Amino acid sequence: MTEINTKACNKIFINKTITMEAVENKTILKGGEWLIKESSANDIFIREDFSEEQQMIMDMCMQFVQTEVLPIIDRIDKLEPGLMRSLLVKAGEQGLLSTSFPEQYGGLAKDFITSTIVNEGLGNGFSFSVAIAAHTGIGSLPILYFGTEDQKQKYIPKLASGEFIGAYGLTEPNSGSDALGAKTSARLSEDGKYYLLNGQKCWITNGGFADVYTVFAKVDGDNLPAGKAGFTAFIVERGFKGFTQGPEEHKMGIKGSSTVQLYFQDCKVPVENVLGEIGKGHIIAFNILNIGRLKLCAAANGGSKSALNMSVEYAINREQFKTSISNFGAIKEKLATMAINLWASDTALYRTAALIEEKREELEASGKTHEQALLGAAEEYAIECAILKVFGSEVLDLVADEGVQIHGGNGFSDEYLISKAYRDSRINRIYEGTNEINRLLILDMTLKRAMKGRLDLMGPAMSVANELMSIPDFGDEDETLYDEQKKYIINFKKAILMVAGAAVQKLMMNIDKEQEILMHIADMAIDTYHAENCLLRLIKLTEKNGEADVAILKDIVDCFIYDAADRINKKGKDALNAFAEGDELRMMHIGLKRFTKVQPYNSKAAKRRIADKMIADKQYAF
Repeated sequence: MTEINTKACNKIFINKTITMEAVENKTILKGGEWLIKESSANDIFIREDFSEEQQMIMDMCMQFVQTEVLPIIDRIDKLEPGLMRSLLVKAGEQGLLSTSFPEQYGGLAKDFITSTIVNEGLGNGFSFSVAIAAHTGIGSLPILYFGTEDQKQKYIPKLASGEFIGAYGLTEPNSGSDALGAKTSARLSEDGKYYLLNGQKCWITNGGFADVYTVFAKVDGDNLPAGKAGFTAFIVERGFKGFTQGPEEHKMGIKGSSTVQLYFQDCKVPVENVLGEIGKGHIIAFNILNIGRLKLCAAANGGSKSALNMSVEYAINREQFKTSISNFGAIKEKLATMAINLWASDTALYRTAALIEEKREELEASGKTHEQALLGAAEEYAIECAILKVFGSEVLDLVADEGVQIHGGNGFSDEYLISKAYRDSRINRIYEGTNEINRLLILDMTLKRAMKGRLDLMGPAMSVANELMSIPDFGDEDETLYDEQKKYIINFKKAILMVAGAAVQKLMMNIDKEQEILMHIADMAIDTYHAENCLLRLIKLTEKNGEADVAILKDIVDCFIYDAADRINKKGKDALNAFAEGDELRMMHIGLKRFTKVQPYNSKAAKRRIADKMIADKQYAF
């Protein structure tokens, strides 16, 4: 057993974690509203706001991985029978499987921020991180959020303890991103007691040893009331007649994660195991993905910190030309770039997690059940969850890739964990919706909310269009804290509104066919959301600790904004060039240049200071 301080852990899980103190007059933005409204630094939740108990939970999770997982990582990768399941059971004994489950089902009833902390804290466990995230997320939450009371009582306590392991069957050989194109079918038996499932599912995490599967199939309309046929979720247990599994897949990475195909041949599923409503399975699938995308970002951040720490340690100890390679500017630039982007991802993650928690509390106070409130809150911030998923997974890829480069030839050897981090990182850009799909969703969801009146994009977009025809306002000298950086963020938002507004006006109903343009605008939004969150975190910490104490964090924020300006300009030009021409195009290029202009900045010196801080501390220090 792990040498975790059990007494301290019990204290954590007996007392309900306090996540945030109420802030008077706090403004909570709706999902996507950050694009058209300014936020106050005091309105956001950041890592530095963790309660003592939350920090203890983070430490406990990291210690669990350090003591229970990493020492046997090679055995895990060889898929030693029973090993991964035994680790999940140990995690269940520590309460790590049931963080967010209600107490009446054997859970610990923790808030959404704390459950996000658990995902990050366990994120450096390689294949174990995948297995536990799948179990506690897509393997359990569909039943918790959409199950009947009988279904919850039957399955959730066992999933919370680890007695049952959960899995999720959505993807098929010919339907990945097009989930609703699934061919697996279900028809009602003649006696009306069972649904008979036929088809197959692939890439099923935990599939080789799970006990309970949420499986999606299209119900045959025969013998059903009109309008009830369609995409439906079922709870399938291992052992149901007609249900078999294939052999373990041989994968590029996450080799220790069980991944199999599932086969159904007249598989008899009792009618009481229909999950949710017939024909409403898409509601389950898409809502669970909103939460999963944020949690994936959390796990990716945990993995990124681990990989960055490996790289810092290696750079310090590795000598070439009679000196530590950590003294070389090229290495410092890599380390700093990794840290800057990780800090940005970390900042956006916890701001968004807190927004979801605040919305959940609001919906629950209005009479929604806990499950309905959390699903509603996650849907409200689905745009932000998609942004987090893309950015967090790509930061992990950056950190792992540069980590291998810093290790040089040793990075290509299995003797060093950085090679495993490199292989394992790649899957994160594929599952929970590919990053391409998520980029398309960012703008698609934003525009749909505008059309439904949930977001007022028209007014701000028109204001930006009018501004293009006016003389630029160069303003006064800086008068408030970080006034220059604030103006940059405001202008980045104007750039998005200008490009997106023009694209919608020009392309109209055909905009959904212009995926390249949609993804360019999404990238502008991803950078802007993270830049704003970085600045808000810096302002909050400055007001709390003073400018001298946060000087190195200002370096991080200034570097991120400086680099983001160029990226936003490039993506904006690529989008504009694809649909505009003539004087209109020239005018918008002038506007884009205005909105993405930043003052000259010595990022080399700033990045050296950032790297030197990590080298002095021998770890990611922010």
